[in-house]
Amino acid sequence: MGSTQESGTEGGVLTESLVVFLIISVVCVAGGLGVVFSRNVIHATFLLLVSLMGVAGIFLLLLAEFLALVQVLIYGGAITIVVLFVIMLTKSDEFESLVDNPQKPLAFLISIGLFVVMTVAAIAADNGNTVRASLKFSDLGHSLFTDWAIPFEVASLVLLVALIGAIVISKQGEEE
Repeated sequence: MGSTQESGTEGGVLTESLVVFLIISVVCVAGGLGVVFSRNVIHATFLLLVSLMGVAGIFLLLLAEFLALVQVLIYGGAITIVVLFVIMLTKSDEFESLVDNPQKPLAFLISIGLFVVMTVAAIAADNGNTVRASLKFSDLGHSLFTDWAIPFEVASLVLLVALIGAIVISKQGEEE
Protein backbone atom coordinates (compact mmCIF):
# COMPACT_ATOMS: atom_id res chain seq x y z
CA MET A 1 0.00 0.00 0.00
CA GLY A 2 1.28 3.53 -0.13
CA SER A 3 3.76 2.91 -2.99
CA THR A 4 3.75 5.44 -5.78
CA GLN A 5 4.58 4.89 -9.40
CA GLU A 6 6.97 7.19 -11.18
CA SER A 7 6.17 8.40 -14.65
CA GLY A 8 7.74 6.27 -17.36
CA THR A 9 7.12 2.85 -18.73
CA GLU A 10 7.21 1.07 -15.37
CA GLY A 11 3.92 -0.18 -14.03
CA GLY A 12 2.02 0.19 -17.28
CA VAL A 13 2.02 4.00 -17.33
CA LEU A 14 1.71 5.42 -20.84
CA THR A 15 4.22 8.11 -21.68
CA GLU A 16 3.61 10.77 -24.29
CA SER A 17 6.03 9.16 -26.73
CA LEU A 18 4.34 5.78 -26.33
CA VAL A 19 0.93 7.32 -27.03
CA VAL A 20 2.30 9.06 -30.14
CA PHE A 21 3.92 5.80 -31.24
CA LEU A 22 0.64 3.93 -30.84
CA ILE A 23 -1.26 6.55 -32.84
CA ILE A 24 1.31 6.54 -35.64
CA SER A 25 1.35 2.73 -35.64
CA VAL A 26 -2.42 2.63 -36.05
CA VAL A 27 -2.12 5.07 -38.97
CA CYS A 28 0.57 2.87 -40.59
CA VAL A 29 -1.39 -0.35 -40.18
CA ALA A 30 -4.66 1.27 -41.30
CA GLY A 31 -2.96 2.63 -44.41
CA GLY A 32 -1.43 -0.76 -45.17
CA LEU A 33 -4.74 -2.55 -44.73
CA GLY A 34 -6.38 0.06 -46.92
CA VAL A 35 -3.83 -0.69 -49.65
CA VAL A 36 -4.56 -4.40 -49.44
CA PHE A 37 -8.34 -4.15 -49.38
CA SER A 38 -8.89 -1.19 -51.70
CA ARG A 39 -10.45 -2.03 -55.07
CA ASN A 40 -9.36 1.27 -56.61
CA VAL A 41 -5.64 1.43 -57.43
CA ILE A 42 -5.54 5.22 -57.12
CA HIS A 43 -7.00 5.05 -53.62
CA ALA A 44 -4.57 2.24 -52.79
CA THR A 45 -1.66 4.42 -53.89
CA PHE A 46 -2.72 7.28 -51.64
CA LEU A 47 -3.28 4.87 -48.76
CA LEU A 48 0.26 3.61 -49.36
CA LEU A 49 1.41 7.22 -49.05
CA VAL A 50 -0.40 7.46 -45.69
CA SER A 51 1.35 4.34 -44.47
CA LEU A 52 4.76 5.54 -45.68
CA MET A 53 4.30 8.91 -43.96
CA GLY A 54 3.46 7.03 -40.77
CA VAL A 55 6.77 5.21 -41.05
CA ALA A 56 8.48 8.60 -41.41
CA GLY A 57 6.70 9.67 -38.23
CA ILE A 58 8.07 6.64 -36.41
CA PHE A 59 11.56 7.52 -37.64
CA LEU A 60 11.10 11.03 -36.25
CA LEU A 61 9.93 9.59 -32.96
CA LEU A 62 13.13 7.52 -32.84
CA LEU A 63 15.17 10.69 -33.50
CA ALA A 64 16.33 9.39 -36.88
CA GLU A 65 15.75 12.60 -38.80
CA PHE A 66 17.76 11.56 -41.84
CA LEU A 67 15.79 8.33 -42.28
CA ALA A 68 12.55 10.29 -41.91
CA LEU A 69 13.72 12.73 -44.58
CA VAL A 70 14.68 9.89 -46.92
CA GLN A 71 11.35 8.18 -46.24
CA VAL A 72 9.40 11.30 -47.16
CA LEU A 73 11.46 12.25 -50.21
CA ILE A 74 12.17 8.85 -51.74
CA TYR A 75 9.22 6.69 -50.76
CA GLY A 76 6.55 9.27 -50.06
CA GLY A 77 7.43 11.46 -52.99
CA ALA A 78 9.25 9.64 -55.74
CA ILE A 79 7.93 6.08 -55.43
CA THR A 80 4.32 7.18 -54.99
CA ILE A 81 4.56 9.47 -58.01
CA VAL A 82 6.11 6.67 -60.09
CA VAL A 83 3.29 4.31 -59.09
CA LEU A 84 0.71 6.95 -60.07
CA PHE A 85 2.41 7.48 -63.45
CA VAL A 86 2.45 3.73 -64.08
CA ILE A 87 -1.25 3.53 -63.26
CA MET A 88 -2.07 6.46 -65.54
CA LEU A 89 0.07 5.20 -68.44
CA THR A 90 -1.21 1.62 -68.42
CA LYS A 91 -4.58 0.53 -69.63
CA SER A 92 -7.12 0.13 -66.86
CA ASP A 93 -8.51 -3.08 -68.36
CA GLU A 94 -5.22 -4.81 -67.52
CA PHE A 95 -6.13 -4.64 -63.83
CA GLU A 96 -9.48 -6.40 -64.20
CA SER A 97 -7.86 -9.85 -64.04
CA LEU A 98 -6.28 -9.01 -60.68
CA VAL A 99 -9.56 -8.48 -58.84
CA ASP A 100 -10.59 -12.08 -58.18
CA ASN A 101 -7.56 -14.30 -57.85
CA PRO A 102 -8.05 -17.93 -56.76
CA GLN A 103 -4.71 -17.82 -54.92
CA LYS A 104 -5.94 -15.32 -52.31
CA PRO A 105 -6.53 -17.94 -49.56
CA LEU A 106 -3.04 -19.40 -50.04
CA ALA A 107 -1.50 -15.92 -50.04
CA PHE A 108 -3.41 -15.09 -46.85
CA LEU A 109 -2.14 -18.23 -45.09
CA ILE A 110 1.44 -17.59 -46.19
CA SER A 111 1.27 -13.99 -44.98
CA ILE A 112 -0.10 -15.06 -41.59
CA GLY A 113 2.68 -17.66 -41.33
CA LEU A 114 5.35 -15.08 -42.17
CA PHE A 115 3.86 -12.68 -39.63
CA VAL A 116 4.03 -15.34 -36.91
CA VAL A 117 7.64 -16.24 -37.81
CA MET A 118 8.74 -12.59 -37.78
CA THR A 119 6.93 -11.92 -34.51
CA VAL A 120 8.57 -14.90 -32.81
CA ALA A 121 11.98 -13.86 -34.18
CA ALA A 122 11.51 -10.28 -32.95
CA ILE A 123 10.50 -11.45 -29.48
CA ALA A 124 13.37 -13.95 -29.28
CA ALA A 125 16.00 -11.45 -30.48
CA ASP A 126 18.31 -9.92 -27.92
CA ASN A 127 17.93 -6.26 -28.74
CA GLY A 128 19.99 -4.88 -25.86
CA ASN A 129 19.35 -1.33 -24.79
CA THR A 130 22.45 0.21 -26.31
CA VAL A 131 22.46 3.88 -27.17
CA ARG A 132 24.09 4.72 -30.47
CA ALA A 133 25.81 8.01 -31.12
CA SER A 134 24.03 10.48 -33.36
CA LEU A 135 25.46 11.03 -36.84
CA LYS A 136 25.54 14.49 -38.38
CA PHE A 137 24.43 15.08 -41.96
CA SER A 138 27.85 16.47 -42.86
CA ASP A 139 29.57 13.30 -41.59
CA LEU A 140 27.13 11.18 -43.54
CA GLY A 141 27.68 13.18 -46.73
CA HIS A 142 31.45 13.03 -46.32
CA SER A 143 31.34 9.26 -45.83
CA LEU A 144 28.96 8.79 -48.73
CA PHE A 145 31.15 10.63 -51.22
CA THR A 146 34.55 9.40 -49.98
CA ASP A 147 34.34 5.91 -48.48
CA TRP A 148 31.25 4.86 -50.44
CA ALA A 149 31.80 6.80 -53.68
CA ILE A 150 32.07 3.74 -55.95
CA PRO A 151 28.90 1.98 -54.69
CA PHE A 152 27.07 5.33 -54.85
CA GLU A 153 28.09 5.81 -58.49
CA VAL A 154 27.16 2.21 -59.36
CA ALA A 155 23.71 2.73 -57.84
CA SER A 156 23.25 5.94 -59.83
CA LEU A 157 24.35 4.14 -63.01
CA VAL A 158 21.82 1.36 -62.38
CA LEU A 159 19.06 3.95 -61.93
CA LEU A 160 20.13 5.72 -65.13
CA VAL A 161 20.04 2.45 -67.10
CA ALA A 162 16.59 1.66 -65.67
CA LEU A 163 15.33 5.10 -66.68
CA ILE A 164 16.70 4.76 -70.22
CA GLY A 165 15.20 1.26 -70.46
CA ALA A 166 11.80 2.56 -69.37
CA ILE A 167 11.94 5.28 -72.02
CA VAL A 168 12.90 2.78 -74.73
CA ILE A 169 10.12 0.38 -73.72
CA SER A 170 7.52 3.16 -73.67
CA LYS A 171 8.64 4.40 -77.12
CA GLN A 172 8.33 0.87 -78.54
CA GLY A 173 4.82 0.61 -77.08
CA GLU A 174 3.78 3.82 -78.84
CA GLU A 175 5.05 2.59 -82.21
CA GLU A 176 3.02 -0.63 -82.02
